[in-house]
Amino acid sequence: MNGKIVISILVCCVLISGCISGQEKGTLQLSSSPSGAQVYLDNQYQGNTPSTITNVEPGNHTLEFRNPGYQSWSTIILVPSGTSHYYAALTRLPDIQDTQEKSPILPSPSKVSVQASKETMIVGDSILFSGTSFGSDTVLLTLYGPGYYYYGIVLDKPSVNSAGSWSYTWNPGFSIQSGSYTVVVEDAKKTTSDRVEFSAVGGGVVSIAASSYAAAPGETITFSGQCTTGAQNVLLVLYGPARYASGVELGSLSCMADKTWNFKYTLENYMPAGYYNMYVYDIPKTTSSTTQFTVGFTS
Repeated sequence: MNGKIVISILVCCVLISGCISGQEKGTLQLSSSPSGAQVYLDNQYQGNTPSTITNVEPGNHTLEFRNPGYQSWSTIILVPSGTSHYYAALTRLPDIQDTQEKSPILPSPSKVSVQASKETMIVGDSILFSGTSFGSDTVLLTLYGPGYYYYGIVLDKPSVNSAGSWSYTWNPGFSIQSGSYTVVVEDAKKTTSDRVEFSAVGGGVVSIAASSYAAAPGETITFSGQCTTGAQNVLLVLYGPARYASGVELGSLSCMADKTWNFKYTLENYMPAGYYNMYVYDIPKTTSSTTQFTVGFTS
């Protein structure tokens, strides 16, 4: 009986340790066209797409997709903490017999490109995708990202004009989650592709609290809070009497992996007495919050 208890305790410790370390490591969500490709991370087989790899050490890694009959897709990726998405459109290799039987004069392969009008979009706004296509009258746009877009959703099949250009405006409203997204463009026959990455910020809250709501000049107050809008940084602005009337930016802070932030602010020795408001904004200012404190007042 005592042996079973010890084993149970050890299993719980292992599970708890795994959860804690997972918060600091990265998670890769992988997909490909066609699906079923073999995934290798640092030359180690990790299963077939679509797949998820957890507990990946942050930093540089080699990611490779292999599929019989298709050209291998390989790249160096920088794995951050949290979840990131990677997609590979594999190019089919020509059949040897078909190549020998066909005329050596082959049409030029299609070429496509894609770019986004902004690197970061605010939830509720629209974003323009545009590019070129030579050898195909239409292109296929597929979006990969968090939630509904995890396995890829076809956005549109825009036509290519006589100059070889195409464009598409995506207006999802407030229905999308914040996070990282990838748009993949393919020619009509899916023989070639290109992609562009962007992030969506908004749809969440930013909060702030102070360690003290009354302080004297020269003392230090710690401000802390949470940011769930998907923003990587927050901005602190202080309002109060005298030179603080128009607001003084105290700088931007990075949000931690658990979406929290904190900042220690030491009051100036000759800071005017009065009421002060510390504002926090997510960047690029989709929402804000404030807290008030006093300087120089005695209770």
